[in-house]
Amino acid sequence: MIKKSLLVVLIVPLASFSIGNLWSQGGHSMSFVVKSASFPEGGTIPKRYTCDAADVSPALTWAAAPEGTQSLALIADDPDAPVGTWTHWIIWNIPPGKGLPEGVPKTDTLGDGSRQGRNDFKRIGYGGPCPPPGKAHRYFFRLYALNAKLDLKAGASRGDLEGAIKGRVLAQAELMGKYGR
Repeated sequence: MIKKSLLVVLIVPLASFSIGNLWSQGGHSMSFVVKSASFPEGGTIPKRYTCDAADVSPALTWAAAPEGTQSLALIADDPDAPVGTWTHWIIWNIPPGKGLPEGVPKTDTLGDGSRQGRNDFKRIGYGGPCPPPGKAHRYFFRLYALNAKLDLKAGASRGDLEGAIKGRVLAQAELMGKYGR
């Protein structure tokens, strides 16, 4: 009899203590995420952010970067391009506490210390979706939380960036949008 009542006493307090409470008391209460007010996850990227219009970068925000994040890096690409994965944007040394506004200037280095590299259009900064006619393509915005700022010169290639982040990634978040003509 004593064993049964002891068991009930131990189980009842645990049952009333939710996992959410455990996580909000020092653990991670959220996953690292990246979002855009310009389009929803899996939704259509508006023409404004493509080569068919203003070709400006969409605003991006993120939440819950892991503890120890010193900077962020972003790679935006189209894996459905006829020539293989097409890189639309690479930017790194993004301060972890900020988002990226719409229309990030297409310059090597930004005022906050972020640096941009060359996309597959052979230009610095963002180059929006520009698929051939046919089925809509998927565009991935992959954000990497890094444990350091990168000592990588502005104008670097995607391969250079991927090499520089190797072994420094704390977490990755992803946003996907679609665009077709």
